[in-house]
Amino acid sequence: MRDLTYPPIIATAKTLFRLRGWKIRMTGIENIPREGGAVLASNHIGFADFVLAGFPAERQGRLVRFMAKKEAFDHPVGGRVLRTMHHIPVDRASGAESLDAAVDYCRRGEVVGIFPEATISRSFEIKEVKSGAPRIASLAGVPLIPVALFGTQRIMTKGHKLSLPRGLPIEIRVGEPLHPTGDDPVADTEQLRAALQSLLSDAVAAYPDPFEGQWWAPARLGGTAPTLEEAAQLDVDERAARAARKAAKAEGA
Repeated sequence: MRDLTYPPIIATAKTLFRLRGWKIRMTGIENIPREGGAVLASNHIGFADFVLAGFPAERQGRLVRFMAKKEAFDHPVGGRVLRTMHHIPVDRASGAESLDAAVDYCRRGEVVGIFPEATISRSFEIKEVKSGAPRIASLAGVPLIPVALFGTQRIMTKGHKLSLPRGLPIEIRVGEPLHPTGDDPVADTEQLRAALQSLLSDAVAAYPDPFEGQWWAPARLGGTAPTLEEAAQLDVDERAARAARKAAKAEGA
């Protein structure tokens, strides 16, 4: 694939990291293959995850083709950029086409990135994990590589505006490859969730800043982020409000 926009965008991001003095620590980079297809599955805690989750792969000389909601591709400028970077649009009403595209990418030797929680976790904990990532890996016959991020929520996440604090610490953990067979999708998905949970626990344990009273810290660690249960209800409320707006717009059309 021709990549005219991806390399300069990465260079711009790395320049920003350096100018802001961000302390990005990564472990397990060697688990990402330097060639051949793979699925990279990351937890999702902020809008900058599309940049940071692909950073370890970039160190291995790989560009990640992320799966993202179709609406992002509808933007007149952003959508065009996403397409030039060969990311994969996902129509949540009909996901078979995007799944087939991801499998095809993997079979052609690309690294496909996916956030198996589907939406940002407001609690900054691992929530329900969908089966798409293991399915893609098993169908394509490629490794499934779990990745955990912590600290990226402080850049921008749901309910909080963009912030670029100096000296921001970010922990990234890349786990050992999983090899789902597809024989037991439930077990494959649970194995991925367990791997993400273990990696996130390691990332949190290594995080240098104190958690007490911080909005970006999980409630169980003394932060003021919503619990998993509270976050789930917020997601339900958000979907209901979105549906109501869509219905009102349709009535007024």
